Amino acid sequence: MQEATVKVQGMSCRSCVRTIEGALDSIGAEGRVNFDQGTVHVQYDEAKVHLADIKEAIQNKGYNVVA
Repeated sequence: MQEATVKVQGMSCRSCVRTIEGALDSIGAEGRVNFDQGTVHVQYDEAKVHLADIKEAIQNKGYNVVA
């Protein structure tokens, strides 16, 4: 399992947490949003999902991935 933490801009409410975590779950990654820090810690199987896929899934929900 690979792990990464990405900074996400545009989270304005707690429902954003569910939206992002659900988007990651749908592509086979496990994400934990830290709303206060504006980050998402992700665990994923690099053989199935790549970091670029994770960033794209978050961006497709309307959020900006900074790092």
